[in-house]
Amino acid sequence: MSPALRCVLGLALLWANAAGWAADIAGSRDLDVLPRFAGSQIVRFKEVAAQERIYPQGSIRRISDKLRYEREVVAQGQLTALTYELPRSHSAEEVFAAAREALQAQAAELLYWCVGRECGSSNLWANAVFANATLYGPDEQQAYALLRLAAPGQDSLLALYSITRGSKRAYLHAELLQASAPLGEILPTPATLQRQLKSSGALRLAQLGEPSEAWVALLARSLNQDSTMRVSLGGAHAEAWREALIAQRVRAARLELGAPTGSGLRIEVLR
Repeated sequence: MSPALRCVLGLALLWANAAGWAADIAGSRDLDVLPRFAGSQIVRFKEVAAQERIYPQGSIRRISDKLRYEREVVAQGQLTALTYELPRSHSAEEVFAAAREALQAQAAELLYWCVGRECGSSNLWANAVFANATLYGPDEQQAYALLRLAAPGQDSLLALYSITRGSKRAYLHAELLQASAPLGEILPTPATLQRQLKSSGALRLAQLGEPSEAWVALLARSLNQDSTMRVSLGGAHAEAWREALIAQRVRAARLELGAPTGSGLRIEVLR
């Protein structure tokens, strides 16, 4: 390769990189808790000092011209919202999974997780929940997750929504709401716990000590969504949790005891 050609290619590479940097809209930035997926570009960004947000914990529908959620989390505080356009070489599903796993690796608690048509109408998620028409696409190409950050950020919620539009352009939307008041206890949904078990084979519930009525009922409902699943229970209070779950009609044969050490409750799928 001639020196002149090397120079031209070098300048072209510099221009391409500069164009990539310039593609982020002015004044935008990544969230500290969410690593940017390589090749993504910020196409929308908003910061609001105080805003109330309603985050669904279930599929959404419009009935009699009103939005209906199975469950919801309502909070007010500082909101940072951004939308990434994703590189064509990676799917929205892949980037969504990477974002969710990165947050959970920081001990964020997954409060709700849905995929595809079980989330409801993409039109409602895009226009009613997030007020961002860019996020509208086929219902089967969407995914949503709501997470609560770990201490000391336990009063912060992070919502993720991904979509692949009919044009094949893919987007990941992220919202961080830093609540102005303590959030209190927020339970995940049974289906979300079941999805985590089937996805990763384990649940790490570090916040759980001795059995509580609300959590026993929640875990029993989750485990009974798949009556063929067998699990082991680990942790200092594992035996008490086993007895409590049996009392909630989870078959004893499905519950084995793991190591009775460590804090919290560990649930692992037995293959």
